Amino acid sequence: MPQDIQLKKLLPWILYLIFFAVLNETVFNASTPSIAAAFSLNASEVSWVMTTFLILFGIGSVVFGRLSDLYSLRTLITQGVVIYSLGSLLGIVGETSFPLVILARAIQGWGASALPALVFVIVARYYPESERGGVFGLITSIVSVGLCLGPVLGSAIASWHWALLFLLPFPTLVALPFLRKILPQEARRPGRVDVLGAVLVALTVGSLVLWLNVGGTFFLYVVLGSTLALILATSFLREPFLDPALFREGKFLSAVLVGFSTFSIVMGVFFLVPLLLNSVHHTPQWEIGLFLLPGSLASMLLGPVAGKLADRRGNPLVFTLGAGLLLLGLLVLAEYFSWSPWLVSGTLILAYGGLALFQTALMNSVSTTLSPEDTGVGMGIFNLVSIISGAVGTALVGKVFEAQGQTVITPLILIFAGVVTAGVVLFLIVFRSRSGSPVNVTPN
Repeated sequence: MPQDIQLKKLLPWILYLIFFAVLNETVFNASTPSIAAAFSLNASEVSWVMTTFLILFGIGSVVFGRLSDLYSLRTLITQGVVIYSLGSLLGIVGETSFPLVILARAIQGWGASALPALVFVIVARYYPESERGGVFGLITSIVSVGLCLGPVLGSAIASWHWALLFLLPFPTLVALPFLRKILPQEARRPGRVDVLGAVLVALTVGSLVLWLNVGGTFFLYVVLGSTLALILATSFLREPFLDPALFREGKFLSAVLVGFSTFSIVMGVFFLVPLLLNSVHHTPQWEIGLFLLPGSLASMLLGPVAGKLADRRGNPLVFTLGAGLLLLGLLVLAEYFSWSPWLVSGTLILAYGGLALFQTALMNSVSTTLSPEDTGVGMGIFNLVSIISGAVGTALVGKVFEAQGQTVITPLILIFAGVVTAGVVLFLIVFRSRSGSPVNVTPN
């Protein structure tokens, strides 16, 4: 491992890339009415602008993670930024054709997926364990800023012309000269890319996202079939795309399961709150963002605090505090959601703040369970889990709320609270000690 990386110079640029990757996840959400009007589309048709990006973003997070175990991070991150920008250029040039817009969003999703996937690997591979929590805390804060600004910025830009949103990824090109100077050109490591496994991973992830967003038994059958084929291929190939030994690592698997359940619940709650504000409190659409803003600010402010606390006091304490805030928010929301929209907004401060804490602790914990040769694919899987869990949580809440209405809110939230409690117990059992495996890189 290289020993001469200037970590202080590296940090601002990886945060810069994370911001623009997250921003493009949400910036198109507010522009869908304009795009629908431009191409005479209905709601399900225009939703492909977001769904296509999400599918390629999820697939790429694992693929780029696996490639980083074999190829130089400097080369891969350059490829990701260039692909991201090429997709944006296609979107601008092809703004009059909806198929070209969808193709541009697919290319954007693939290129953008490299940014969080490789940044997580950079942190896990190059930063010492004693500093890693602080870096992950800053990443959590930047993610919160991006998620908060995305819809607001998207709405403002779309008021001029929605195609201008394709300009937003171009600033990532500014980071390339600096990153290429700071990051070393690593030698190709031993091993090969399991193309069949990569295709099966892509098919599984893509069909799962489609099933969650579109529905239908066809996509469900594809998910089941591709998952079975992936398990068989992984079992018999000499160098499979996903190493089975990774899933036999108890700490890693436990962190993934806890992450999936808690992220699903948090994303489900974040999807539920606007529905509550609209259906229960009759809050106008333009005001809903105001009630969501305090929670986003809480997450932004608590991210760095969570990272420093994790470095000093350990991940279990930070995770427990975060889950405790989330549980408190869930219980208050379940009992008093009909009282006031500001009370609902207050529960989001607890939930978002809790997310900042336990997400930082989870990322930091996962990074300590991975061997150097599995860092890329392991962090890629964890990143994929956060993406898929968001789709699961929103799909679950959406379908339940549509079928049962307001009567299901309290029991649903109480079930969520029970799942979070089980996740806390599992995490504390598995991660009793403060530290994991050391990383063989020291800062310069």
